[in-house]
Amino acid sequence: MKPRASDYLIYDEAAGVYRENPEQAVRDDVEKHAWRHVIMTIARDWRLYLMLVPMLLVFLFWRYLPMYELLGCFKVPDEVLPVSQQLFSGFSYFKRLLVGGDSMSAEFWRAMRNTFLLSFYGLLFGFPMPIILALFFNEIRSNIVRSTCQVLTYLPKFMSTVIMTSLVMMLVKQGSLTSSMGIVSRAMASLGLISEEVANAGLLNNPDFFRAIYQISGIWEGAGYDSIVYFAAIIAISPTSYEAAQIDGAGKMAQMRYVVLPSILSTIVIMLITRIGSLLNIGYEKVLLLYNTNTYVTADVVSTFANRYGLQGAQKGLAAAAEMMNNVIGMLLVISANTIARKASDTSLY
Repeated sequence: MKPRASDYLIYDEAAGVYRENPEQAVRDDVEKHAWRHVIMTIARDWRLYLMLVPMLLVFLFWRYLPMYELLGCFKVPDEVLPVSQQLFSGFSYFKRLLVGGDSMSAEFWRAMRNTFLLSFYGLLFGFPMPIILALFFNEIRSNIVRSTCQVLTYLPKFMSTVIMTSLVMMLVKQGSLTSSMGIVSRAMASLGLISEEVANAGLLNNPDFFRAIYQISGIWEGAGYDSIVYFAAIIAISPTSYEAAQIDGAGKMAQMRYVVLPSILSTIVIMLITRIGSLLNIGYEKVLLLYNTNTYVTADVVSTFANRYGLQGAQKGLAAAAEMMNNVIGMLLVISANTIARKASDTSLY
């Protein structure tokens, strides 16, 4: 639509001439001195912006500068020449991974399938647990009891991955110096859920149990910490909403359904979009510490595949190509989830 003169000028009937629109004059002044306002804002709140510097440095050195090495996906590897001076190889690495027809291509598709399944199960079972915990914390009236429960659920998140995986291994594999059966394995064998042979061999050596162990340990580690966001959204709900629901005869479950959940729906949608964005970005540290050659069929993911071929097999181009495809798919999932959320609920990440 073309701008008109009336958008910038107004007609002065007394003088019979056009004058500049005062509102447009204000907009022109703001646009003319926009950088001055930005500089004044930074100068006024310089302490807050100073706190952003460490985060910006982290993103610069660990997120943006490593992108330079992605050129290795399209270059012939050379230990002497830098990546920018290496010969261009096209999409040969991607073709070998996708349609290579050899054992490496089969391992890549197996890793991709395992990555998707582990992420999907984590989204299906792990995403609702922080919401349930936040609803549970909101119903505890004693501040001491609530604080104690929150600390106990937050604590696993502050343990290192090595400690968490060691605890998992002790629970399902090594119970004591004289027994190779962990507490969980012994309890499951006593209940008849698994055989004695499986319990003695160790659940982590059985590929059928790896995904369940990974998901349960993931919920144990992160559900409490992730519930902080939802609990903060819940306590921000106005008490008048609860009072109105009580007047209408709503009980606790009805208040959760008709007051709490609709009030935190926007938070849930935003967190769901970010979770879908990291759907295929499984941290390889935990998998690397838990899996072994016996469980490759269900435990090997793209990150461990790239680690095995990139660092141990010295095929950096293939490893970079695998990780790049994984990240591109994750980006497409974010865009798709954000578009669907924006059209379905008018709530989106951007």
